[in-house]
This record gives sequence, structure tokens and C-alpha cells, in this order.
Amino acid sequence: MGLFCLGRDMKRNGHPEVVMITGASAGIGRATAQAFAKRGAWIGLLARDRDRLESTRREVEELGGHGLVLVADVADENAVCAAADKLEKEFGPIDIWINNAMASVFSPVIEMKPEEYRRVTEVTYLGYVWGTLAALRRMRPRNRGVIVQVGSALAYRGIPLQSAYCAAKHAIHGFTDSLRCELLHDRKDIHVCQVEMPAVNTPQFSWVRSRLPNEAEPVPPIFQPEVAADAIVYAATHRRREIYVGGPTVEAIVGNKMAPGLLDRFLAKHGYKSQQTDRPRDAMRPDNLFRPVAGDFGAHGNFDDRASGFSLQFWLDKHRKIWLGALAGAGVALGWLTISKIRRRGS
Repeated sequence: MGLFCLGRDMKRNGHPEVVMITGASAGIGRATAQAFAKRGAWIGLLARDRDRLESTRREVEELGGHGLVLVADVADENAVCAAADKLEKEFGPIDIWINNAMASVFSPVIEMKPEEYRRVTEVTYLGYVWGTLAALRRMRPRNRGVIVQVGSALAYRGIPLQSAYCAAKHAIHGFTDSLRCELLHDRKDIHVCQVEMPAVNTPQFSWVRSRLPNEAEPVPPIFQPEVAADAIVYAATHRRREIYVGGPTVEAIVGNKMAPGLLDRFLAKHGYKSQQTDRPRDAMRPDNLFRPVAGDFGAHGNFDDRASGFSLQFWLDKHRKIWLGALAGAGVALGWLTISKIRRRGS
């Protein structure tokens, strides 16, 4: 339980926490690296593009952390294991492992190719499996550690035009549930948390493979990657089984449990347009499905003017002990006042 008793400086026996982040070169992974760096963490930065990883490493160093560039494809189990070995050799035992790397294809099911389904599954699902196994093999002998699975509302509710990605996120959810049961059975003090994300303003929409007539976009309302990063850091340092981020995530998950057929019809009508901008797709632009796209894209995508840097829902969730305590206190006070009035009337 020692990890959850740490202060803000993320120290373990006088040593900064060691964190592995997959998909660290852009988007949520890069924002998460920045968030951990501000807390003084030593971070393994794993992705396919060395130049972007080097840029992320420089940001990490400037923000007060230490970064180690680890070039690997999460679909390659041996490469993931080698990266874990290198991180532990350079920085010490891994305390926190964050599975975040993903790939997607925007396309109707009927137009998808077998190699596209295979690739998205190998990255977005099996990449999490290989990362989790690499973490477990190192954490189990020490009987401590945290694994954070960066999930999505789409782990519960599939939407049109992203069948491969939705299926992979559903698979992660089932895999993680099975793992939790086994860790409890084996009495291992390794915590696993899944963080379900809303639509986030990341660069993936600039490089995702797409067959849509217009450029792809996240389904509004959109949140900045720093909101996601805040939730991931919180998940890594608190014993929560699962965390929902953003009101739309809660609405999608709860709504699907209550009226899945109604959501089918709603998404059939609105799910195509809501995932596209008004700009025609550039058919000549490269995509990152099988190889990285050149360029330093950073954490943010092209939707800064429409993205929110704050989630009231997550803030309330994160501080629920405070506001629930305040509500309980207000209830007690109201009850006391009511009783006092009744007594005064009776006297």
C-alpha cells in the first residue's frame, strides 16, 4: 500500500517514482508525461517515433522530471519487454505502468480490410496485454505497483465508423476485469485502474487512417489532453477501480445500460456527421497505422478553440469526499435546525 501513502513529490524511499508511459510521443501520453514530470517522476517514454520522443523527453526535463526514450512498437511483445528491462536498468523498479498507445481506422465495417482490423487489435488491445504482462512480471515479485489502462467511453458503447477501435477498447475492459480477479485471488498488492475517457483534442485526427468524405474529429463536447492526464495521475496514486472522465462519458455508459436500442438509433442518425468536420478529407495525407507520421505534433490536436480544459464531473468525482462531507454536514445542520424549531413550537 506504500505507493498510495506518497506525498506530492512522488517519492518512494527517497527515490522518485518510476513511470512507464506507452504512446508517450503525442496526445494523452505526452500530456501525461508532462503531468508526471511536474511531480518529479522518472519516466520511460515509449512510442515508435524517436524524434517526437526526444522532444517529449526535453519537455519532461524542463518540467522537473527525468525521461528515457524507448523506441518500440507496442504490438511487438519482445520490444515492450526489452523497453521495460532498459527502463529498470536505467531508472530502477517500475512503480507505475500506463497503457495508452492506440491506433484506429475511421471506416464503415464493410470497407475495412483484414490487415486493418489486425493492426488496430495488435496495437490498441494486444499492446495493452503486452504492457500489462511486462509490468506484472516485474511487479509481482515485489508485490507492489500500479497499472493504469487508458480506456474510453467506447469500451462500453460502440459507435459507427470506429468498429476496430471500439472492439479493442471493449476487449481491454474484459481483460482488465479478469486480471483484477486473479490479483485478488493471489493476494497481490498490485492495483489496476481503468480510466474511461471522453472525446479528447489530440493529434490522432490529423493522422488517423480514414475513409470518411471529410476530415475526422472527436465527437463534441471535446476536452483537452491535460484533463485526461490529470485523471491518469489521479488513478495512479489512488485506489480507485475505475474512473469516468467527463459528463459525456457518464452519459454514454449509463445511457447504454438503460437504453442501448435507443442509442443505436440515435447514433445511426447522428454518429456519422458528429465525427467529421466540414472540411473535405485530404486523400493524399499519410496515416500512422503501420508507421509513424513525421513531425512533432505535441499533445494538442487542431480543436483548441472547441476544447475544454476543465471537467466539472471529474472534479466532483475527484473531490467527492469533500463535497459529500459538506452535504452530510449541511444535512445534519438542517436536521438540527428543524428539530430546534419543533422544540420551540412545543414549548
